[in-house]
Amino acid sequence: MIKYIALYRRPDDPGAFDEKYFGSHLDLVGNTPGLLRTEVAKVRRVFVPGFLGESEPYLVAEMYFADEAAMKAALQSPEWQVAGANLSEIGGLDLVAMFAAEVLS
Repeated sequence: MIKYIALYRRPDDPGAFDEKYFGSHLDLVGNTPGLLRTEVAKVRRVFVPGFLGESEPYLVAEMYFADEAAMKAALQSPEWQVAGANLSEIGGLDLVAMFAAEVLS
């Protein structure tokens, strides 16, 4: 299994961001073919200050796929492209770092 992780820094207006992110973006991500599940968590505490530089982490989204091939196909899908365009519209691309990780256990 592999997961695609999006780590967001704190937006200038968290309430407005949350409204758009939870109100539209997650539904669009959910349409992605091959997506097995999505977990979203708000960061409550940072245990290693300075690890991320000046940025304060705000939100972590994890999207799970069966394997790397399924994830690669999903990232090329029209549904993922629509979700990406939406993320850009709500200002999320300026806040996010994205990476993939293999799930080992």
